[in-house]
Formats: sequence, structure tokens, C-alpha cells
Amino acid sequence: MEEIEYVFDSYAIVEILKKNEKYNPYLEYDVYMTVYNLAEIYYSVLNEHGEEKANIVFDKYRDCVCEIEDDVLKEAMKFRKEHKKQDISYADAIGHTYAKMHSMKFLTGDKEFELMENVEFVK
Repeated sequence: MEEIEYVFDSYAIVEILKKNEKYNPYLEYDVYMTVYNLAEIYYSVLNEHGEEKANIVFDKYRDCVCEIEDDVLKEAMKFRKEHKKQDISYADAIGHTYAKMHSMKFLTGDKEFELMENVEFVK
């Protein structure tokens, strides 16, 4: 059986940093994310814990960032437009689309993704 790989949404990483036990099963997986998710994580930690902690978290996850191809960006914006009513962020649209186009699952707890396919929803 092929092992699942995950694109970690900012939501997932923030919950991991908060030690949410529901995310413990995902700690064994390699972390993949977009630079946009990394920016959201940095911003969240910066607001909650200050610049020093934000820099530590940024450095920890910097090497987990995947290069986003042009076709992923275009498809992500189409996805965002199709789901306009859910008000999905650019970062989430790009992360979800990257996961789908690379046969991965998008790991998140964002309510907008709860019933979507190709999503591992953990609240």
C-alpha cells in the first residue's frame, strides 16, 4: 500500500505547535507546505509569541517549502473562484491545489475544507 503524503496547511502546523493531540498521528510524516503557508505560520506565531519565536518556527519549516509551478497557481485561482462563497484564502487555495496536483492530501482543520475531497480534515 502506498503511503500518503500531506501538504500541511497553516492551520495544521499552528495546531501542532499548540500541541493539539489530534495532530499527533501526523508528526511522523514529512512536512510539505507552500511558501504562502509558511508566511501565514510566521504571522500567526509573530502575533502570539513575538519575533524571536516566529523566527525559530520559520527556520524549522523553511526547508519544507515546495516550489509552486505556474500551472498550480493558475489552477488554484480557478479553484478559489469556483469556491468564492467559502472565501478561501490564496494560501489555502494554493496549498490544496498543490496537494491535489501532486497526488497528496491537504491536511487542515479549516471549516471550508471539511467536506472537500482530497482533504484530511482534523479539527
